[in-house]
Amino acid sequence: METTRNLKNYRSLIWFGVLALLMILLYPVEGKFKYEYARGQAWIYETLIAPIDFPILKTEAEMLVEIEQKTSRIVEYYNFNDETGERMIDGFIRFSIDNSIPKDISRHVSEFLTDAYYGGIVSTFEDDISDKVIFVNRNGRVTDMPALEVYDQKRAAGLLQADLRYTFPKLATDSLITLLNIPSWIVPNLEYDEDVTALLHRDAVNYISPTKGIIYSGQLIVSKGEIVSAEIEQILDSYKAEYNRSFGYSSSRGWLIVSHILTVLILVALLFLAIFFTAKEVLRRTSHLLFILLMVFFSFAATALVHRLGANLIYLVPFAALVLIAASFFRNELIFPVYVISLLPLLLIAENGIELFGINLVAGSIGLLTYAHFNRGWKLFLNAVFIFVGMVALLLSFRLLTDDAAMIWKSYTVTFIAINAVLCVVLNPFVLLFERIFSFTSYSRLFDLTDSSNPLLQELSHRAPGTFQHSLMVANMAENAAREIGANAMLARAGAMYHDVGKIENPACFIENVNPGSGQDNYHKGLTPEESAADIIRHVDDGLALARKFHLPDVIKDFIRSHHGQSMTLYFYNVYCNNGGDPKNTAPFTYRGMLPTTKEQVVVMMADAVEAASRSLKKYTDESISELVEEILGSRLSDQQLVRADISLKEINIVKECFKRQIKQTYHARIAYPKRKRDSKQ
Repeated sequence: METTRNLKNYRSLIWFGVLALLMILLYPVEGKFKYEYARGQAWIYETLIAPIDFPILKTEAEMLVEIEQKTSRIVEYYNFNDETGERMIDGFIRFSIDNSIPKDISRHVSEFLTDAYYGGIVSTFEDDISDKVIFVNRNGRVTDMPALEVYDQKRAAGLLQADLRYTFPKLATDSLITLLNIPSWIVPNLEYDEDVTALLHRDAVNYISPTKGIIYSGQLIVSKGEIVSAEIEQILDSYKAEYNRSFGYSSSRGWLIVSHILTVLILVALLFLAIFFTAKEVLRRTSHLLFILLMVFFSFAATALVHRLGANLIYLVPFAALVLIAASFFRNELIFPVYVISLLPLLLIAENGIELFGINLVAGSIGLLTYAHFNRGWKLFLNAVFIFVGMVALLLSFRLLTDDAAMIWKSYTVTFIAINAVLCVVLNPFVLLFERIFSFTSYSRLFDLTDSSNPLLQELSHRAPGTFQHSLMVANMAENAAREIGANAMLARAGAMYHDVGKIENPACFIENVNPGSGQDNYHKGLTPEESAADIIRHVDDGLALARKFHLPDVIKDFIRSHHGQSMTLYFYNVYCNNGGDPKNTAPFTYRGMLPTTKEQVVVMMADAVEAASRSLKKYTDESISELVEEILGSRLSDQQLVRADISLKEINIVKECFKRQIKQTYHARIAYPKRKRDSKQ
């Protein structure tokens, strides 16, 4: 119960120092813009004059419009083939000679074909070509040209036929055209290159300039009291981006680093205090502390590193996944403040820090609330839906303040948030990895352990049925009491289910497993009090052996070790003393277990003692039950069984009242049913 014990644990302080050092090394060496502003609000600072030249960045809306324009306009790429035209023209000349085509007609067609193949012929154009431009690679030289200057096959054939009818009106043109078979001499010599077209299209989209002008040093940006318009906001955003890239202009790099060190030290100090005042036991358990510190470090590293890659990419980072994973091992009272502290770097480092902090805080809060109800099977994905809706709703409220609400549906932000929400659930299997690395026991594992179909519990119910029923009663009492004092109710239940599992090895030694008159109720007859006590005490070691055999987690083994602590088997000790034994000889009658340290272990110890003693009551009245509970729990306090336990007297009193209520409900009086009177005629 010593509240200052953890402050002396220097090893935990060393781990906090390591975390601080790593965060300082990762902290981006850049300044933080000192002005806060929003469109439609007055500029409350001094008149701002540009101290340097900086480019004006395009807004997200302008970039999207330009991207849409580039995306809708695909410039096709063609390779020019010289051989095709030469082959077709030579073929036509031979055809004319072989078929005695008049020379003037042959020459006219040949000239047309020469002009057409020189300009270029494509197979077809699929869309309107009135303002279409194409790229043509002619012998390694690429030129752009209007599509109207290029023939497609159908258009070239039609023009040539019309030209022949106009130039030679007195001839039987239709017969001549049929003889010439004009379409057969017009084939594409411009070959469409799909791969290069796609590459050029991607390059055109990727190489959109992010700027659209420049502000020069000494130029007025905004005057004091002036309303921040969309244009001024765009200039301020551009100035802010340039400021952040160049460390700031009023402070040296050295002072910037000092500020980062102080910031990190404050964050780490807040983290220490959050753990100390919500879950002091974590400071004593290295594996638990390392997990918490690793959670904070991952959050900080993601913020610092992704921030350098791009401001929008940080919307992809599933910070809330850390909450869902941690919720499998720790209480919400610890997780939530630690999560809030882990998000604070977003305010200090990221662009749109307040917005990012807000939506991730909402995501984590929703995750903590919903994960308790939807944590198995397909229901896990309901958490993703709730998280997505919450994040988008808060993002929309932020954007409404700046008239950018419509833009979130056109940008990648909502898509990134959707991916973020899905990742929060997809990463949940990492619980198993952390469970193995840090020797944790997740809520899911505890749930499985409390299932009565578990092999070890099945064996307990078959070989020691009385002990099994006792364990169920203790589990119910411990779970309810743990919940009332804010302890881990599922852990208390699991510990209670296995605390007496060692009685499997010698069930007849324990009275709850013996049926009166069965001939087995004389187990201790003929044994000395020391021998009987040794057999009773042995169930702790037997339980640990079974726990190792069935691979129970260490946290369950601790319940087996601590449920009797270092108390005595008073029944046989009293028999020993009454038979003339030395009262100072307590060792043979004393359990050699560990003293309970956690609230859950204390609750199971007390529930075990109260439930066993309650069976000896002859009358279950309010007074007798209250006296029993007070006596049993008072003895645990008086014989120093709880000196190492992290539990307050107030919490012990809450547990007492909870036990009293449960015993009353279990052993309440029942109505005697009247017998039915039989008619004498029946």
